Amino acid sequence: MVKPTDILADCSGFMWDDGNDTKSWDKHEVSRTECEQIFFNQPLIVKRDSMHAEREARYYVLGRTDFNRLLFAAFAVRDNQIRVISARDMSEHEKARYRK
Repeated sequence: MVKPTDILADCSGFMWDDGNDTKSWDKHEVSRTECEQIFFNQPLIVKRDSMHAEREARYYVLGRTDFNRLLFAAFAVRDNQIRVISARDMSEHEKARYRK
């Protein structure tokens, strides 16, 4: 069984589609750059999201931007690229888990 963090090891970049490119900004004021930053900063918590995996494996990540903004992001991996589905600020519960 592949660990969720291992799924990122072979990723070589990000894939943005027209629908998800601005969705996180429009809903939560999270920029594309901020979404990408969380994958490069530690700590990084990655878990499989089996509840929302219909056609492909989905994951979620708890991470921080370069300016220490704590974000939750849902994503999938296609062709060795991270496809961010949505991103938002972490909830209080997620912040507590992340800081643990």
